[in-house]
Amino acid sequence: MKIAVDAMGGDYAPAEIVKGAYNATQTYPDLHIILVGQKDKILENLPGNDLRANLEIYEAAEVIDMDEHPAAAIKKKKDASIVVATRLVKEGYADALVSAGSTGAQMAAALLVLGRIKGIDRPAIATVVPTLKGGILLLDVGANPDAKPENLLQYGMMGSIYAEQILGLENPRVALLNIGSEESKGNKLVLTAYSLFKEAPFNFIGNIEGRDIPYGAADVVVCDAFVGNVVLKTIEGMASSLLELIKDEITSNTTRKIGAMLIKPGLKEIVRKMDYSEYGGAPLLGIDGISIICHGSSKAKAITNAIRVAKECVEVELSQKISSSLQINQS
Repeated sequence: MKIAVDAMGGDYAPAEIVKGAYNATQTYPDLHIILVGQKDKILENLPGNDLRANLEIYEAAEVIDMDEHPAAAIKKKKDASIVVATRLVKEGYADALVSAGSTGAQMAAALLVLGRIKGIDRPAIATVVPTLKGGILLLDVGANPDAKPENLLQYGMMGSIYAEQILGLENPRVALLNIGSEESKGNKLVLTAYSLFKEAPFNFIGNIEGRDIPYGAADVVVCDAFVGNVVLKTIEGMASSLLELIKDEITSNTTRKIGAMLIKPGLKEIVRKMDYSEYGGAPLLGIDGISIICHGSSKAKAITNAIRVAKECVEVELSQKISSSLQINQS
């Protein structure tokens, strides 16, 4: 299996991206990693200059910056690392791609180069959110701020397949994110989507509220990207600030510092469970191929885990399963 990695995308590129990809070649020796980007910069950051047998560099001279208009940049910079990596998947040279660069550019490249799965109107970014009951899937968190009810229905279907195939959840519970649990609550989008979800071929359990997410009230939570992105960023900010607050309070005096030493293992486990890098990247569901979107501030650990997610998506033939499911339900 070959995974193309955009070596030039991300806040800490190429150093952390290259390190993460290199670590993946050791963790998953059966994988062949293709680092796409400027060869000289990649080699500068390759640990020990060790170009292993299962690690390859594929030259791409250009880079798309975060502040560039995605669609325009994709068309203008044909030799940009994200464009080249996506093209490698399209041509069958790679089985999947991973990038921590511009999300907009990655989406635009996926749509223009790979195209959508037949029957999917709009793709969705699906991310795993930590809860008290383990990780749950939230989508869409960034692809389409102005979704239609039919789009949400497709998100629910794709999310259910992903939760079952990748997260290992049997008959995953799918819920709509709303301002109340009652069927009559919500705006026009959610109200119309609710009626569609009741007839859907997945385990729809109704509406849940934002406060229900941390308690793992559903396995798959569906919303439009505007709401999803706000929820995701709020969770990230709250988790970070809460951990910082705990750290400040338990080290504020000598007595508390002694107590902190006793609970240190437990605190480390909490930090691990809340760490986004543990979950890797977020798949762009609905495109005809595997494209994993990473947090812009991803470091080596997150990249290694994102490569793992890409590997798992290829192994279960995720795109094919989504396509087959849509054909069955539309026939």
